[in-house]
Amino acid sequence: MKLLVYLGHPAHFHLFRFVIRRMRENGHEVSILARKKDVLEELLREEGWEFQNVSPRLRSENIFGMVGAMIGRQRAIFREAIRNRPDLMIGTSAEIGHVGRLLGIRSIVVNEDDADVVPLFANLAYPFCNHILAPGCCRMGRWAYKTVFYESYHELAYLHPNFFKPDREVVEEFHRSDEPYFIVRFAQLSAHHDNGRKGIAGKTARDLIELLASKGTVYITSERKLEPEFEKYRISLDASKIHHALAFATLYVGDSQTMAAEAAVLGTPSLRFNDFVQEISYLNELENRYGLTYGIATGEPKRLFRLVEKYANREIKKEWARRREAMLDEKVDLATYLVRFLQNYPQSVTAFDETPEEKSPTGGELKQLPVIE
Repeated sequence: MKLLVYLGHPAHFHLFRFVIRRMRENGHEVSILARKKDVLEELLREEGWEFQNVSPRLRSENIFGMVGAMIGRQRAIFREAIRNRPDLMIGTSAEIGHVGRLLGIRSIVVNEDDADVVPLFANLAYPFCNHILAPGCCRMGRWAYKTVFYESYHELAYLHPNFFKPDREVVEEFHRSDEPYFIVRFAQLSAHHDNGRKGIAGKTARDLIELLASKGTVYITSERKLEPEFEKYRISLDASKIHHALAFATLYVGDSQTMAAEAAVLGTPSLRFNDFVQEISYLNELENRYGLTYGIATGEPKRLFRLVEKYANREIKKEWARRREAMLDEKVDLATYLVRFLQNYPQSVTAFDETPEEKSPTGGELKQLPVIE
């Protein structure tokens, strides 16, 4: 099989990392297209993978710039598809569906956001792709008929214990103290579906950092430009190693959805503070079914600080480890699932079975776990 993978965000590199490795090991030809976004190119180079950049210039954030950038990416993908003639294209973007429809190449869009949370993306992408892959908890609305649901999360394609083993030596590269440390993430919140949404900023950010600093060491990872007063907290660690840091952290706090979920599946208490609270199904499931992450609306900073006081405690992680085991016992190793799905596509759409090796070796009785306040 000749597979074309399009990566539009650093999170997508992690999502497809082991899928690409295994597909190549199994004799398939995989070409990679990537857009300039945060540390995505850095991650690809560290992996030693050849890739084609489909957006060499950073886009403008106004609507005309976004449309122009999308057209530019479509052209680049079109040229690569004409040159390489893949049997199948997969990614998290609308562009692959458009190009696939024009050239008669099958395309699969992978997404973990509910269709009603990203309506513009859904309307641009879903009518043109052949199939959608999404977690079983997602609301896909009128696109459910072409969605293949699986019992997992994107984060379990690279943080499942079948693939990821936290390395404490990585932590020693930046944290040589015995005191607890905390990871804080500031997201850009500039995507079309983020319009008007708020996160951690201003006085809330200053008060949060001050509170955490009184309890241990604070490390900030930021997608947006940091205020000068926060620069001293910036973590000095390669992007490829951040998940090791997250696994051993006492607490994660941020306005990023993805990193909140990553902390959750690693068993690190996770607090997310933004205006998406209670809107996104997979985060709601991690919160309400497994008790691994909690969302706080931006109008409730006092609740955020109260939960920080509660969870900035190393002993809490013992309980989170049990909760994580309960979650893993019900979810599959997504990378293995995707490889098997792709290798058997399109028959896999109607005849796909989760096999025991995709299950976690850990177990645990599932409970409904409410927030501890």
